[in-house]
Amino acid sequence: MKDKIGIKEKVGYGFGDFASSMFWKLFSMYLMIYYTDIVGLTPAAVGTMFLLTRLWDGLNDPIMGIIADRTQTSKGKFRPYLLWVAIPFGLIGVLTFSTPDLDASGKLIYAYITYSLMMMVYTAVNVPYSSLMGVMTSDTKERTTLASFRFIGAYSGGIFMTASVPYLLDYFRDTGANDAQSYQYTVAIYAVLAAFFFIMTYKWTKERVKPLKSKQSIKKDLKDLAKNGQWFIMLGAGIAVLIFNSLRDGSIMYYFKYFVHDQTLPVFGEVKWDKLAGAYMTVWLVTNLLGVLIAKPASAKFGKKNTFIGAMIVASIFSFLFYWVDPNSIALIFILNIIIGLSAGIVLPLIWSMYADIADYSEWKTGRRATGLVFSSSSMSQKMGWTLGGAITGWLLYAYGFEANADQTTESLKGIKMLISIYPAIGALVSALILMIYKLSDSYMSKISKELELKRYN
Repeated sequence: MKDKIGIKEKVGYGFGDFASSMFWKLFSMYLMIYYTDIVGLTPAAVGTMFLLTRLWDGLNDPIMGIIADRTQTSKGKFRPYLLWVAIPFGLIGVLTFSTPDLDASGKLIYAYITYSLMMMVYTAVNVPYSSLMGVMTSDTKERTTLASFRFIGAYSGGIFMTASVPYLLDYFRDTGANDAQSYQYTVAIYAVLAAFFFIMTYKWTKERVKPLKSKQSIKKDLKDLAKNGQWFIMLGAGIAVLIFNSLRDGSIMYYFKYFVHDQTLPVFGEVKWDKLAGAYMTVWLVTNLLGVLIAKPASAKFGKKNTFIGAMIVASIFSFLFYWVDPNSIALIFILNIIIGLSAGIVLPLIWSMYADIADYSEWKTGRRATGLVFSSSSMSQKMGWTLGGAITGWLLYAYGFEANADQTTESLKGIKMLISIYPAIGALVSALILMIYKLSDSYMSKISKELELKRYN
C-alpha cells in the first residue's frame, strides 16, 4: 500500500525550500550587483568567477548524491544532512556577503573562496533535501503534491526576501551602517531563519520508501545514469530553464537602476528605483507561486510534458515582447512580468516531480535505485543553468560597455534590456524544444509505479 503524506509533513518539507530559496534569490538577484556596485569588481571578473566556481561545484552534486545514497543512519539517508549542515549554511552565507578591507585582487580572491564554500555547503544540504522527496512516498501524484509544497515554500521564501531586503538595507543605512555593512547585517537575519527552517524540515519529515535490495556499486550507478536517456533530456531542459531564470533574475536590479530609474506614479507619487525593483521581484515570485499552484491541475489535465512545453513557449513569447517596453510604461512592465511569472512557476514543480519519475524509471530498468544520484543531477542542472546564466550576464554587461554607478551608453542600455528579455526568451524556447522528445508520460509512469510496488512489498 502506498503511503499518504499528511499536511504537517508536506508543510515541513516545504520549509526546506523556504530556507534555500531566501539565499538562492539573494544570490540570483543581488549577488552580481553586490559584487559590481558595492565590492567594486568588474562584471567580466564576476562572470568568470561564477563560471569557474560553479563548474567545480557542479562536480560536487553527483558526488554528494553518491554519498547520500550510501548514508545509513537511524534517521534515514537524507534527513540528517538538513540538521548537520543548517548552521554552516547560515555562517558561510553571511561571509559571502561580507566585504573585507583588501585591494581589488584580495577582494576577488576572497569572493572566489567564500562563494565556492557557499556553493559546496548549498550542495551538501540541497542534494539530500531534493532526494528526500523520492523516499517520502512512491505515489507519483503525492510526489507532484510534495513538489508543489516545496515550491510554495520556495516562492514564499523568495517573496519574503524580495519584499524585505530593500527596507532592511534602508533600515541599517539609517542606523549609520555603510552599504557593505547593510548587506552583511541583512543577510545575517536570513541566515538565522534559514538554519531554523532546515532543522524544522528534519523534524517534520519521514523516509518511507525502501529501495529494492541490491549491492550498490558507484560504477554501476554511474553507468545506469549514463544510459538513461530521459535523465539527459531533463538535464538539458532543466539547464535551459535555469538559464532563463538566471538571466532574468540577475538583470532585474540593473534594469531598474540604469534603465527605468526613479518614477513618479499615480497614487504612489515618487518611487525610488530600488523599491520598484523590489516590487517587481516580489510580483515575479508571487506569480511564480500562483503558477506552482496551477501546475498540479494543469498537469493532471494535459500531462506533465505538455504542460511544461506550453508554459515555456508562453514565457518565451512574452519575454521577447518585453524588449520593446518603454521605461515609463510601468504598468505594462508589471503586466508582462505577471504573465511570464505565471508560466515560469508552472514548470518548476514539474521538473522535480519528473526527476522522481526518472529515479523510478531507472530502478524499474536496472533493479537498482540511486535516488540521490538522480536528484543530484537536478541540483547539477540548477547549478549549471545558474552558472551559465550568471557568467553570461557578467560577460554581456562587460561586452556592452557597462560601468558601475555611472550613466550608461545607448549600447550598454541595449545590453541590459536584452538580458531581461531576448536572451531569457531563447533559454525558455530551448527548454520547450528539448522536452518534446521526453517519453515518460503519466500513463507510462503509472504502469512502472505499479510494477515497482509489487517488487518492493513482495
